Amino acid sequence: MRRLNAVTLALAALRYQKLSSALNLLLMAFGVALMTFIVAVSAQLEQGALRDADGIDMVVGAKGSPLQLILSSVYHIDIPTGNIPATAQAELAANRLVAQVIPLALGDSYQGYRIVGTNSDYVRQYGGQAATGVLFGGPMQVVLGAEAARVTGKKPGDSFAGSHGLVAGGEQHAHAPYQVVGVLRPTGTVLDRLIVTPVASVWHVHDTDPDHVRTAASANEHEVTALLVRYASPLAAVSLPRWINSQTRLQAAQPAFEAAKLFQLLGVGADVLRAIAGGVLAVACLSMLVALYHALQERQADLAILRTLGAPPRTLLLLLLTQGLLLSLGGALLGWLLGHAGVGLLGQLMQAQQNLGLSAWRITPSEAWLLPVAAAVGLLAALLPAVRAYRTDIAATLAHH
Repeated sequence: MRRLNAVTLALAALRYQKLSSALNLLLMAFGVALMTFIVAVSAQLEQGALRDADGIDMVVGAKGSPLQLILSSVYHIDIPTGNIPATAQAELAANRLVAQVIPLALGDSYQGYRIVGTNSDYVRQYGGQAATGVLFGGPMQVVLGAEAARVTGKKPGDSFAGSHGLVAGGEQHAHAPYQVVGVLRPTGTVLDRLIVTPVASVWHVHDTDPDHVRTAASANEHEVTALLVRYASPLAAVSLPRWINSQTRLQAAQPAFEAAKLFQLLGVGADVLRAIAGGVLAVACLSMLVALYHALQERQADLAILRTLGAPPRTLLLLLLTQGLLLSLGGALLGWLLGHAGVGLLGQLMQAQQNLGLSAWRITPSEAWLLPVAAAVGLLAALLPAVRAYRTDIAATLAHH
């Protein structure tokens, strides 16, 4: 019963001091929202990056930035470093250190979604299965990832012409339309935002382009953008990249290594934002302490009267601690909602750019500590006023007032 009375009195006290309570609530909410946003975004991006690169030990492509090669070929969020001879696929596949080689031919898109020339192994790499229709069986047939199909509205039986370039607005290849034969189920991977077709489709589109006629000799010298490689043994990680990098036109990049470097760079910025959020929480703690202390000063007579009516000292202690706890938990809940709303807004912006996806309400295990921290901040802020209320001298307080 005493606990219920403490909660009721604490709520009444917070309503009485509306401006001060609202300020403390917003300070706590802002700090928790910023922390929630950072934790959720960094965790989801890292999980997505690891998921998209799972099973890919090495990427072989044209000379240039290794990170750019990984971003363009694994995550499809950058432009390729160039093309390499298609014959490199057979050479790698014949190496005893290589278990699998998946080709990628990039360069065209449809409504901003990339058209990826590859083979059925690429679809299986991400657990892709047809939701409607079938997988491609020949040149100029395509299957759409779940997100690409939803946004473009294409379904089996439809046709469309790809555009030159990896962003919307490029020159259309109207002479060679693609036929949609299937739509894939959602996988939660990069496959969801791609349009997949055989490599031969990409070659056919460019070999038959009337505006860029190629000679018979050059048409036979086909190229691919990158090769996704899975090692046959741990020994490959040591010798294979060195052998590839020694060749004139090729470079090897390892997704795990490049992703680690990328997240290390991003981690510096995230640490700064976490420090700012921690500072906001510290300010919220101090502000709450000052507000509760001043409230105690103003309400000393009321608390003394409560004591004369039979309330024990621990009830006053509980009253102030409950106020701090209610403010901190209320601010934490509001901040958590605002933080995830921010994640959803960023996710919408990234989705509009066919970029890495973020889910607004995907809860990560790393958020579990936010609520205990908020509760601790509230209790810490209320501790000094609560102890003073506990030690209230009834006679002296009533005599003074």
